[in-house]
Amino acid sequence: MADLLNVIIPNVMSKPELLWKAFVETMEMLALTAPISFFLGLVWGVTVVATRPGGVLENRVVYLVVGKVIDLFRSIPFILLAIIMLSLSRLLVGTASGVKGSIIPLLFGTVPFFARQVESALAEVSPGLVEAAQSMGCSPWEILWRVYLRESVPSIVRGGTITLVSLIGFTAMAGAIGAGGLGNFAISYGMRNQMDVAYVVILIILVMVSLIQYIGNRIAQRATH
Repeated sequence: MADLLNVIIPNVMSKPELLWKAFVETMEMLALTAPISFFLGLVWGVTVVATRPGGVLENRVVYLVVGKVIDLFRSIPFILLAIIMLSLSRLLVGTASGVKGSIIPLLFGTVPFFARQVESALAEVSPGLVEAAQSMGCSPWEILWRVYLRESVPSIVRGGTITLVSLIGFTAMAGAIGAGGLGNFAISYGMRNQMDVAYVVILIILVMVSLIQYIGNRIAQRATH
């Protein structure tokens, strides 16, 4: 088997430790960014729904400001956003390269994306359920927790799955500006005409995405009433 792999992917087999290091760096980026992105995205998404016209905490100013900020960062292609965030990364974490330097642009790319996923999930909640909760004297915060969030768990899980898959893509693109990880590994050696490295990285990412999609779908199915 080893001899066959040396024929098929010689450049990968000559540097397995570098491939493993790149994989670990990608996992570190996901582990550091995903929890923060999901929490902040959930807060922003709930805020947009709660403060919109007719919402349980209607506030036109907050709704417009939060909505415009989300739209602003969502409209910027991630590779350009990552370049723009280089200075901010240096200011906040002391570096703009490596795993540490990738966290800020990854957050700015992922939080608005997940916020819109959460907003879409909460928008699916039946207005009748909200009206029933209000008639029973539930406070706005109780409605947000007991009605909106509880009823939207399957949709939020699906949105989280989509966001995590997008985040994997963002980590790969961040490799183009020196963030490390699988993206940087593929670009560095792919540009040297070692295309088997790029193909193996693509295969690894496809497996990661498929696994995440499968787990996310299973969780969403179990959470469905």
